[in-house]
Amino acid sequence: MYDITHSIENGIERIVYHPHQRRFETPIVMQHGMWHGAWCWQNWQAQLAEWGWESHAHSLPGHAGSPVQRPIRWCTLGYYLEFLQAEINRQPRKPVLMGHSMGGALTQWHLKKYDDLPAAVLVAPWLSHSMIGPILQTIPRDPAGFVRCLLHLTTAPLVRNPFRAAQMFIHEGAVLSPQELYDRLGPESLWVLLQYNPLFWQPAAQIKTPLLWLAGEADTLIPEAGERKSAAYYGAAYVPIAEAGHNIMMEKRSAEAVKTIHEWLAARVD
Repeated sequence: MYDITHSIENGIERIVYHPHQRRFETPIVMQHGMWHGAWCWQNWQAQLAEWGWESHAHSLPGHAGSPVQRPIRWCTLGYYLEFLQAEINRQPRKPVLMGHSMGGALTQWHLKKYDDLPAAVLVAPWLSHSMIGPILQTIPRDPAGFVRCLLHLTTAPLVRNPFRAAQMFIHEGAVLSPQELYDRLGPESLWVLLQYNPLFWQPAAQIKTPLLWLAGEADTLIPEAGERKSAAYYGAAYVPIAEAGHNIMMEKRSAEAVKTIHEWLAARVD
């Protein structure tokens, strides 16, 4: 059993799951990816709470329930990182950091600056060195969408209807239908994608924080082979999830994936 608190304070939406019987003192901070918000973690938050974990999911400004503080088209990874680090600093003790997709990129950036967490979990994160390869691979799938992105300086055109949203994020049998997923997605900056290349980004040479890396074997956005290579670069524990697209936490095997996370964390975190 657990309680849920949902608040919007100082412009940031937060969804916190409080287990009635807290087994672990270390909290989990969850960072969503592009177009998403705190809502994307709730299935996993509920299951983790049943196992005794307290988890804190937040929405970046302009995402889900968090009001816009800067026009989305001018948001950058550095801007988002400030909010993530504020959420980490809100915790009474160093938390586990869990990041999905762009949230995984922000997790890597945080660990490059502050390699001081008890553990981190990367869920279909951006690759260690660059996203140029995945971007180039997806342009032929939706060239009109990419042209619109350049014209509007946002990536909203890439998820402009339920078909495109599902093509990007989920696999057959997902918990959410294409329409349900599309209805929850929001706008997103183009700059965050453009920043994540060797002109602006280099990964840490070494990270001491224990890392668990989950990849979807059916991910159409980031190829699993690239995820495997990136995990090896960091020396992360690597787990591919069968029949899972990019949004592993919404796929039909999401329960297996979160159980893997729980067991891995329980062996390392108080």
